[in-house]
Amino acid sequence: MTRYSLDPENAAKSAKARGSHLRVHFKNTHETAHRIKGMHLRRAVAFLKNVVNKTECVPFTKFRGGIGRCAQAKNWNAPGSQGRWPKKSAEFLLQLLRNAESNAEFKSLDMDHLVIEHIQVNRAPKMRRRTYRAHGRINPYMSSPCHIELILAEREQVVAKPAAETDKPKKVSQKKLKRQKLKMSREGGN
Repeated sequence: MTRYSLDPENAAKSAKARGSHLRVHFKNTHETAHRIKGMHLRRAVAFLKNVVNKTECVPFTKFRGGIGRCAQAKNWNAPGSQGRWPKKSAEFLLQLLRNAESNAEFKSLDMDHLVIEHIQVNRAPKMRRRTYRAHGRINPYMSSPCHIELILAEREQVVAKPAAETDKPKKVSQKKLKRQKLKMSREGGN
């Protein structure tokens, strides 16, 4: 059995899946996996299917050199509205999620409460090919495969965000206080 980089908090309530030396671009897969981390399983599957159909994009935040802009990336508040639809990465992640889901089903976990607790993409050793250049030269033509591992965990309840406290007075800056004071003195003088 292979070692995962992270052990689940409760092994009985979690399911794992991994793929090694997958022939899919590391950078695209990293961005796609980063986007689905923490999502519910059903939402992650729907998101990846939408990426394949080009109805939702994957916003690129780390590896963004030369990435074009798209309007769909604005929904994620992506820097520079940079996003793409990495179809092959989405399909590989869908297969891995399907594998993890069947592992969870075998452990008789509740499918509606599964959340992607951990997902990690690492670079795998590059694969070498060659391309022929002018004047009889040869240059490398390398691929960038990756290793992917993920852990699904069953969450009993969704923790709601605490409501904003309205009791506290709103902080006012010194500049604004001085401006208000000056305005009051001018009104009092007239």
